[in-house]
Amino acid sequence: MNAEAPKFKGRKKKLGSYPYISVVLSITLALFVIGVFGLLSIYSKELERVVQENVKIQVFLKNHITETQRLQIEKNLSSRYFVPKNKGEGTVQFISREEAGKQFIKETGEDFQKFLGENPLRDAFLVSIDPLYHDKASMAKIKTEVEQISGVFQVYYVENLIDSINKNVTKIGLILAGLAVLLLLTVVLLINNTLRLALFSQRFLIRSMQLVGARRWFIQRPFLFHSLMYGLIAGILASSLLVGLISLANQRVEDLNLIQNNNRILMLFGTLVLLGIFVAVFSTYRSVRKYLKLSLDELY
Repeated sequence: MNAEAPKFKGRKKKLGSYPYISVVLSITLALFVIGVFGLLSIYSKELERVVQENVKIQVFLKNHITETQRLQIEKNLSSRYFVPKNKGEGTVQFISREEAGKQFIKETGEDFQKFLGENPLRDAFLVSIDPLYHDKASMAKIKTEVEQISGVFQVYYVENLIDSINKNVTKIGLILAGLAVLLLLTVVLLINNTLRLALFSQRFLIRSMQLVGARRWFIQRPFLFHSLMYGLIAGILASSLLVGLISLANQRVEDLNLIQNNNRILMLFGTLVLLGIFVAVFSTYRSVRKYLKLSLDELY
C-alpha cells in the first residue's frame, strides 16, 4: 500500500507585500495623536484671537454734551489707528447712561436710582483695540490720546488683565511649540520603526531579487508604492477619526463651534495625509536601501 506524501502549500511572498493592516493601524494611530494635538492648537489659537478681539477700552463722556458732539467723538474714535479696520461695525459701540443703568440693575438686582434719586452713570463708548497695540506702553499712550479729545471725561481699561493676557498668550505659544516638536519627532520615529519591523520579513526576498540581477529601483518600486498607499489610507483614516471627535466635542461642549476654524482644520487634515505619505515613503526607502547594502551574513 503506497502512502501518499503529504502536500504542503506554501504561500509565496510577493515583493513589497508585508502585514499592511498592522502598519496602516500603527500609522493611523500615530497621525491621530498628532491630529488631536493639532486640533488643540487650532482651538487655543482661535480662543486667543477671540479674547484679544474683546479687549476694549471704556471712553466715558462728559455730561450734557450734544448729539452732534457725541457723533463727532464717535467719528474721531473710529478713525484712530488703534481701532481694527477689518472688523466692520461694532469696533466703536455707544452705550447710553440709561442702557448702562438697566444692565447694572439686571446684573445686580439692585435699583440704585431709588436711593440716589438719579442715574450717576455716564454715556460711554466701548472701543475695540487692535491686538498690535495691546502692550502696556501702547495702551497707556492710547489712553492719554483719547482723554485729550474734546468731550471725553475719562478713559478706563483693566491694565492688569491685558498684561495677564499677553503673558499667558506668550507662555501658551512657547509650550505648544515645544510639545509640537517633541510629538512630531515621536510620531516620525514610531512610523519609521513600524515600517522597519514590517520590512524585516522581506529582507531575504530582497536579497533573492538582487541575486537574480534585479536593479535597485526595480526592487524598491513596489515597496515605495505600497508605503505611499498605506500612508495615504492612514492619513484619511486619521482625518476621519478627527471629524468624529470634533462632532462629538461640539455635541458635548456648548458654543465650541464659535472658536472652530474650518479652514485651519482642513489644512490640518491635508497635512496629516501628506505627513503620513512622506514619512512612510521615506522610512521605507531608507529601510530597503539598508537591506540592499547588507551582506548575506548580516541579513541573519
